[in-house]
Formats: sequence, C-alpha cells, structure tokens
Amino acid sequence: YKEHLQSNYAPEYGPDPYVNYGQLDDVIRVLSAKALSKADPKSREISLTVPPQTDATGNVIAQQDFTEEMFFKLLDAEIAKVEAFTLKQVQALREKLAKTEGLVKTATSEADQEKVRQLTDAIGEDFLRLEKYVNINFMGFHKILKKHDRFLPNNPCKIFYVSRMHDQAWVRGDYSDLVVRMSTIYSQLRGDKTVQDKDQASFLRSTSKYWVKTEDVSRVKYAILKHLPVFLQKSSTGEADSQLTNSVYLDNDQMELYQGRLDKTAGAIALRFRWYGTNEPSLVFVERKTHRDHWTGEISAKERFIVSASEVEQLFTNTYPIEEKRAAMQAKGKSQEQLDEWELLVREILQVIHTKQLVPTMRTQCMRTAFQIPFDDTVRVSLDTNLCMISERGYDIQGGKVWHRDPSKPLKKTEITRFPHAVLEVKLNLGPTDPTPKWVIDLQSSGLLYEVHKFSKFIHGTAALLPEEVRAVPYWIDDASIRDSLIACGAQRILPEVTSPKAAEKKAAGPGANTMYPHLLPFGTADEEKSKDAAGRTKQYVPKSTGQTPALLAAPDLERPAVEDDEECCAKLKEFCCPSSEGGDELVYAPTSVQKIEPKIFFANERTFLHWLHSGITLSTIATGILAFASEEENASWAHWYALSLLPISLGFCIFALHIFLVRNDKIKNRTPGRWDDPRGPFILGGTLVMVLLLSFFVKCYEVAKYYTEEM
Repeated sequence: YKEHLQSNYAPEYGPDPYVNYGQLDDVIRVLSAKALSKADPKSREISLTVPPQTDATGNVIAQQDFTEEMFFKLLDAEIAKVEAFTLKQVQALREKLAKTEGLVKTATSEADQEKVRQLTDAIGEDFLRLEKYVNINFMGFHKILKKHDRFLPNNPCKIFYVSRMHDQAWVRGDYSDLVVRMSTIYSQLRGDKTVQDKDQASFLRSTSKYWVKTEDVSRVKYAILKHLPVFLQKSSTGEADSQLTNSVYLDNDQMELYQGRLDKTAGAIALRFRWYGTNEPSLVFVERKTHRDHWTGEISAKERFIVSASEVEQLFTNTYPIEEKRAAMQAKGKSQEQLDEWELLVREILQVIHTKQLVPTMRTQCMRTAFQIPFDDTVRVSLDTNLCMISERGYDIQGGKVWHRDPSKPLKKTEITRFPHAVLEVKLNLGPTDPTPKWVIDLQSSGLLYEVHKFSKFIHGTAALLPEEVRAVPYWIDDASIRDSLIACGAQRILPEVTSPKAAEKKAAGPGANTMYPHLLPFGTADEEKSKDAAGRTKQYVPKSTGQTPALLAAPDLERPAVEDDEECCAKLKEFCCPSSEGGDELVYAPTSVQKIEPKIFFANERTFLHWLHSGITLSTIATGILAFASEEENASWAHWYALSLLPISLGFCIFALHIFLVRNDKIKNRTPGRWDDPRGPFILGGTLVMVLLLSFFVKCYEVAKYYTEEM
C-alpha cells in the first residue's frame, strides 16, 4: 500500500500532508521482531517497589528505542496532521467560493461568466481532489492498523482507532454546503428560471435506477449540479444538500403488494406514506405507484394527495372526510376536473386499504438530494444516501393510531438493514421526439453508475427483513457487494450458498434469487473473483481523435487496458477489422448498463433470421436449377462452375443467419448493452455475391463477343 499511496500523491499537495505509512510500517516491524510480551489482563494488583519488567537481555522495556507507546504517539500525530490539513483546505475552498459568489453577481458579459465558470470548475476539482486525499489516507490508516493487529496481536487497537477517527471532523464532517453553493453559482450562470407551478398530483416518468459507491457520491453530485441545481425543499435550511426522507409502505399478511411489484404484474401497485424532515411528521404524502408495461404503450404512474399526520388514522378506519375536504379544495379555486381526479384517487386508495387489509409493513429512510429546476420535471435526479430499511411489523398499530415505529425505541438487528450504496434515480419526462440530454447519457456511461434494473427499496427491505413471509426475492439479492449487509440483519436464509472460501465463512442456507441472470448483478456473485469491480462491466470506446477523455471517465482509479486486437489489424483495414474501435479508439470499462428490451424485439430477431434464410434458400434454388438445366447443354462447364460458386454462398447465408440469430438472442436475454448489429457479416456475404455476379456478367460478355467475332 505504500507504493500505491506514493503513486497517488496529488502534485498540488505534495507528499508531506499524507500519512507517513512507511515510518509506521517500520515501527511495527521492529516491534514485532522484539516479540513483546502480553500484559496479564487478570492481574489487578501492583507494587510501587517492584522493579519494572525487562526483556531477555535485562533491559527495561519502557527504556527501549521502540515501544508501542511510540507507535501510538506517531499514529496520533499522523491523524492530527491529516485532520488539520483537511480542515485547512475546506476553509480555503469556502473562502474561494465566497469570492466567486461575489463575482457572479457582477458578471454580465459572456467573458466574465466564462471566467466565473472556470473558477467554479477549479473549486469543484479541488473539492474532489480533497475527498480523494481523505479517502486514501483513511484507507492507509485502516491498512496500518490491520497490520499492527496482525503483527502485534497482544495489543490490538484497530477497533478503538477506527471508532475514534469516525468521531473526528475530517471523517465525520458534512461539507455538503460547498455543493449547494457551487450549485447556486452554476444555476445563476445558466440562468435557470422557475417555471410555472404545475399540479403535482400525478407523475408520468421514465425512471432508471443506479447504485453509486460511497467514494463516488461527491463526483456524481458535482457532475449533476453542473447541469441541474440542487432542489431544496421549503423546510430545508439550505445548509446541506439533502434532507431526511421517510416512507412507510403498506402490505397485508399475504404480501400481496410485494409479490405484485416483484413479478411486475400489469397494474401492480405500491402504497406508501411519505414525509420529510427530522421531526415528527406534520404533512404526509399518501402515494400510489402503479406499474404498467411500457411496451404496451402505457406508462407507469405515481399519484398522491396530502393529509395531515392526524388524518392518517382516518385512512385506516375509513372515516376520512372526503366531501368536507372536497368542499375546502373547491373554495380554494380548484377546477372540477382536479376535484374529480382527487376524489377518485382517494376513494380508490381507501378501497384498496380496506379490501386488502393493508397495514404498515416496511419503512425506508434516507438522506435525499434532489436536482431539479423548481416545478420543471423534464429532467429530475435524486440521490439517496445513508439508506436503511426498517421493519414496521411487530407492534400494535392500535387501529391506525400508530402507523410507524417510535424513533426513541432501539431496534433489533433483525429489524433494520443498512444499504451499502447510494441509490441514484434519473427521471425523465420528455416528449415523444425529445432526445435524452447529452449530459445524462455521459453520466450514465461515465463508469460511476451501476444500473440495477427495476431496483426497489420496498422490495429489498421486505425481502431482507421479512424473509419468512416472502415467496420469492429480487435478483439483486445475490450481488456480492450487499451480502454482508444482508447477513448483518439475519437474512442468511435468502442468500445462496457459495464455494469461495472467504465468502463461505459467513454461511448462507438459502437458494438465492436465481441462477439464470447473474449478468444483471452490478458487482457479481460472491463466488466470482474480488479483483473485478463489477462482473458485467461494459466496454466503452473513447475516440482518440478528439484528444479528450470524458471528465467522469478520467478518474485515476479506472482501468484502461489496451485493446490487444488493434495490434493485429493493419492500419488501412483497422476500421473494418475492429469496427467497434472506430479506427483507433481507447477501451475503457464502465459498470453494468442494462439494455432496455421489449417483447417485440424477440419477434424482430426471428423475422430477421427468416429473411436471411429466405435469401439463402433462394440462392440455393437458383444454383440447383442452373446445374439441372446446364447438364443438358453442351459446353456448360462455366455454368457448372457458376452454380457451384453460388451454393457455398447460399450455405454461408444460412450459417450466418443461424449464428447472428443465436448471438442476438443471447444478447437480448442477457440485456447486454452496446451494438447488437454485425457490420461485417452482411458486407462479406454481399460483397462475395456481387463478385460472383460480376464475374458471371463479364464471362457472358466475353462469350457473346467471341461468338460474334467467329460469325464475322
């Protein structure tokens, strides 16, 4: 790790602010060579006149050159150094932001605005550099403490120091105010304007969900805020870029809603009560999410209405005053259409709660950061961090009076599971012809996001905390990166058995989610090699001709292996031999991106297969006919050769049809991202056929010319 640390020194910082890993390592090795004796933990008596302990040579241990006390003092000094440097850099960033905020108010010309944008970009890069500095030092302390406990097992200290570091400002501190201030500057430079407030009772959006590693959260935030402002709720103080979000999901004893959402049954619903803020809820959003298959032309919808916390009980007892609320809304000027839609929604939700006997089942809690131009839902991005799921079963709801757990009471480990990643949702509400913004596409292919198709916090929490009550679990349960969090909450029974020795230390008795679609797991299964960041990382080709690499892909931690096949391609045929490389692109790896498919794609693949077969059969029929009729003529040798040349081409059409059908079918089944066409096969087959036809044409021209020459 010493070499890794040295290779990642930031040139702007130099080596001095970093942890002196080599010196700490040397002290540990010297102490381990001395084989220090372990203090007797059972001894509770001392004497002030007994000489101190000595080593084998008779020297007092406390007077030796290297002692454990020396290691601890050196470690404390290194931790204090890193903390002081971090706080100093944060203060410097705040001062730079204050100056930039003053400049943006007076920047009227394009040149001035560009200068402010460059200053803000530099501040953002400095912030990301500082976060990397903190991460690499934090990992260094972890490594050196682990080595200390391994070489000096008589005096372990890792747990103590790790807990201590988590209480210090350089690890525990929340500096999201920098993100908010940078977002404000970028918003002013873009000239974002609040659009007209729209009725937000229902939402029709296409949503894609991703997992984000904790160390990549700041980079993702920075990439988004350059295009969308941080959307602060009215109850937010503005000091942070996120606020606490709680959602209580309802279900019955048969887990009917869970199973419907898991199976993605058409019309499957999810009901939840959501509120924002750290205090007891005052306003509660009653939301219904309805799943519809996109390929049918319908779009999934989210509908909601607002009640006060005291009115939630009335929803469970079916005493909610609909007519009274409708009259109050009408007095506020709501249209008849809006009133009818609201009443229909309320009555449908009340009917579902009572007919299905729904009760609080699962709660999700997270710190949500929303990026959105106020009241403009064209592009909306939300990032959930500190995500945890809490079981809402096991207590008396008292007829609806109590509909969420008392936060003052402690939770058992089997009643809460903490999700190890952040969850990013990209929600687009575009027109039929509106293209997806380029920055969204760049973010999706940046290597920072791991797409998890149809991920649901409700489904994950229910499967993890109520494993005895569910009949099936989602596919992402098998992912290696969340295995430890599931074991910590006692959900071993739903995890698959593994053969890896390290993973097998934590036993699991369940069958797992499935064995058919491991390619959908962002980080692979527990049996796969840990050296891979993600089992299904997709290849991204970056054109070298541009001379630039996308900023998000330019991270030093991302591997960029060379393309070995390029070396075998000659320069002139490079684009043909390696069509995906576009004549000299550089290969980088990005996380799994699940390709969206519809049922009609399977039929389109079959139709293409039949068309190719039809072409092959037509050519073979022509060739067979030529052979049959040419055998009756004299001097038919050329016709024989012509027919025999068409037969292998027709066979090539059939073989290519079968090959491309199987390849595409596998890509469709696996939802493999990237190109599904073959730019070389049709060119080769078509070119060969054209050459044979041209050759036949020239031969016939030659025979005709020869015939007329002999006649004359």
